[in-house]
Amino acid sequence: MWELIDPCNGQVFDRIEMAGRADVDKAVAAAVSAQPDWAAVPLAERAALLRKAAGELRGRLGDLIETITMPLGLPRHQVETVQIASALTTLETTADIATELVIDEVVGNSLVMREPAGVVAAIAPWNYPLMQSVNKVAPALVAGCSVVLKPSELTPLDAAELARAFRAAGLPAGVLHVLPGDGPQVGRYLAGHPDVDVVSFTGSTRAGTEVAATASATVKRTLLELGGKSACVVLDDADLEQAVAHAVRTVVVNAGQTCTALSRLIVPRSMAADAEAYAVELLRAARPGHRDDENAALGPVISAAQRDRVRRLIQTGVDEGARVSTGGIDPPPGLPNGYFVRPTLLTGVRQEMTVANEEIFGPVLTLLDYDDPEEAVRMANDTRYGLSGAVWSGDTARAMSVARRLRTGQVSVNGGPYNPVAPFGGYKQSGVGREKGRYGIEEFFELKAVQIPADLDPLDFTDWNEESR
Repeated sequence: MWELIDPCNGQVFDRIEMAGRADVDKAVAAAVSAQPDWAAVPLAERAALLRKAAGELRGRLGDLIETITMPLGLPRHQVETVQIASALTTLETTADIATELVIDEVVGNSLVMREPAGVVAAIAPWNYPLMQSVNKVAPALVAGCSVVLKPSELTPLDAAELARAFRAAGLPAGVLHVLPGDGPQVGRYLAGHPDVDVVSFTGSTRAGTEVAATASATVKRTLLELGGKSACVVLDDADLEQAVAHAVRTVVVNAGQTCTALSRLIVPRSMAADAEAYAVELLRAARPGHRDDENAALGPVISAAQRDRVRRLIQTGVDEGARVSTGGIDPPPGLPNGYFVRPTLLTGVRQEMTVANEEIFGPVLTLLDYDDPEEAVRMANDTRYGLSGAVWSGDTARAMSVARRLRTGQVSVNGGPYNPVAPFGGYKQSGVGREKGRYGIEEFFELKAVQIPADLDPLDFTDWNEESR
């Protein structure tokens, strides 16, 4: 039995049965068997089922909140907005977009068809467990694939609720399987399984490279959403307080365990002192607390190992010459137990420091300064990651000129809000492929080109029509 640990106190709160290799074989075999019939279901019906599943999840909101807050430790009053709302939105927007897709199209004398890729192994992380599972399951199902979902062994409970919601919505047996299991055994075996056609993985860059290497043995498509070390570039004409507040929010929410967190705040040297003062004010106001504390701005990090890693990186920053302006490695006041970390600001950070390059994955903001915008762009791009970023300026056109030069998959300009149907993914070691919107659905299609004699119209040979939508 696998023990689930409450990160608010370090105590066991539940035990679950873990899957093994035999369970993977059984689930994949069932998914292979179920996939053709599911692919034959009209797209409009597959999309409608996603909407029904979203409704089922809304009806299970209380249970869903508990399955997320208990292993994650996120304050209960934040779970719906931080964790669940985005998952429901993805189910519904994926359904909406799917019915607008062009499945068969004519290119010269060819009929280009989009067909389901087959069986998908979806390997989800622990930081946003429901959302990340839905990011994979929703587009794969609507594309006509069957799915074997392996949630993180640290946060497996919400995946069971997701499966129940799909079952209640009418998803046929065998199309979706949930296998709680660890990464080294179950995850690796699933990624390399010869009957899996696509692997969709979200997690650390280190783990992602292992998944890609394992999957490559059978030359299957591999989608990777990995780490980040994203920069918030503040230009000299920006509203400094808004820019700093934006960066601080991203490292406080979910205890900083967010791959898109703007953990590098890059400001003009002349504005660095003011940026530091405001960031300190905001971070000191962000009080950690137990999940039942309605005034807590953040909860603990996921585990003792993660807490120790974050504190170790803070200490490494100090050892390399950075200063702790607020926070640090000591436990937050009144929280001697559990895996809590103080919201921390490191200043005097230089580009070559470890904390400027390694993803900390905790409530830690690093402040770097620059002399001219060219230097700021170089600093922002001087990382092996390229997942997210932000630019702030009093002139939107000027901010856009910087945004175009950032080597990253997403950029927010002057606080532009997140778009749930825009492509999500990264450059460089932040990943391969895209999630969300039509871009995410297209990852689960194979393209087939059928050449028709030149004197015939390819459209006469398509079975795709409005009725099948």
